[in-house]
Amino acid sequence: MYRKLFSVFFIVLLVVIGCSKGNASIEEGPIKVGIRSSELRTWEYLEERAKEEGLDIELVHFSSTYDPNEALLDGEIDVNAFQHVAFLDTFNEKTASDIVPIGTTIIAPLGIYSSKYESIEEIPEGSQIAIPNDSSNLGRALLLLQEAGLITVKDDFDGLGGEDKVKDNPKKLELIPMDSFNTPRAMEDTGVSVIGNGIAVEAGLTLKDALLHESETAKPYINIIAAKSEHKENEKLKQLVALYQTDETKKFIEETYDGNYIPTFITLEELSTYKKTYSSK
Repeated sequence: MYRKLFSVFFIVLLVVIGCSKGNASIEEGPIKVGIRSSELRTWEYLEERAKEEGLDIELVHFSSTYDPNEALLDGEIDVNAFQHVAFLDTFNEKTASDIVPIGTTIIAPLGIYSSKYESIEEIPEGSQIAIPNDSSNLGRALLLLQEAGLITVKDDFDGLGGEDKVKDNPKKLELIPMDSFNTPRAMEDTGVSVIGNGIAVEAGLTLKDALLHESETAKPYINIIAAKSEHKENEKLKQLVALYQTDETKKFIEETYDGNYIPTFITLEELSTYKKTYSSK
């Protein structure tokens, strides 16, 4: 009987210790920040700045094949910085997760790029257009194509793709969804691609090369630093956000990326109203 009770107690103790370690990991070691390569230079800059503030940051790089949100849920990292708020909400809905934004960073405007045409007006009937295939960025691409006058989305559009949300397509354009990271290469075959700015920069493109791009008022597509909801009030994470949202960081981003990224620091309360953007279209 005593052996059984001891075994149960030991198992419970291990669980408690494991949970305690998970909750205390941010306090005990460096803040592990999951990033992708598009904003690497910014985070390397912040890594050095953080040392001056007594804050220890460890950058964890992810390729396109592994989702930094999954890594966050698995406890491999403490925060990530690679996505906009609409993308995060879609992930949470699909996975019943509770990851939350703890601060805003930049807008990386989505653009329409072409290897064949010099203006939107030159795009002929029946053209193929490569677009991102995840639902939030696909919806984002549809809004940009509507702004360009190429299509019209349905009246009840909620910001999410796919093609069933298209109401009118007068030029009978063929929209080809694919992994966002493949959209620059696909442009050589399709002639036209809708490309996220971070990916465009990696491919050697700038906003000046786009036939049309989003404005800085595209609130659903403001990039964020995200964490598990249980850590949203963590003081070290608040310090990290404050470090990002300084004039010095803003200047670094503007100069380093030649205007391709737009530093956008708004409150989380203001960010939470982003869905109103869809109804105002």
